[in-house]
Amino acid sequence: MLAAGVGGQTERLAGRRRKMAVESRVTQEEIKKEPEKPIDREKTCPLLLRVFTTNNGRHHRMDEFSRGNVPSSELQIYTWMDATLKELTSLVKEVYPEARKKGTHFNFAIVFTDPKRPGYRVKEIGSTMSGRKGTDDSMTLQSQKFQIGDYLDIAITPPNRAPPPSGRMRPY
Repeated sequence: MLAAGVGGQTERLAGRRRKMAVESRVTQEEIKKEPEKPIDREKTCPLLLRVFTTNNGRHHRMDEFSRGNVPSSELQIYTWMDATLKELTSLVKEVYPEARKKGTHFNFAIVFTDPKRPGYRVKEIGSTMSGRKGTDDSMTLQSQKFQIGDYLDIAITPPNRAPPPSGRMRPY
């Protein structure tokens, strides 16, 4: 009798777990569908975005971020989570006049600490090009799951060495 009661209780608990799993899955889907909330830049304090750039078309190696070190090519930008890649491109071009040339390619990546093991990981998030519109132009830090404390690594490729434009870029 006791075994039957325990078995019945186990079945009820398993049923609850299944229900809870379905409920949480729906919640996750709803969260994904929820549009980004606009940020009021007049009322919201900006974050410090630490940006590292290269002008050889390749991102920094992850070991350059190890043991408290960072690459020397750091820009510090105060911005908001709704900053677009195009907006960040224009800020970088203000500092690096050689990057203003039409056809200069900017490849963006988020560098973040790996919670599972020591060190950093990199996630490429998009690209822009001087003088051309592209589908990644309006991509925001927030939409790419950027978190305060992450770094932004931008590989800048001059126009004469830029990869051929894919179907994603079109001239102005």
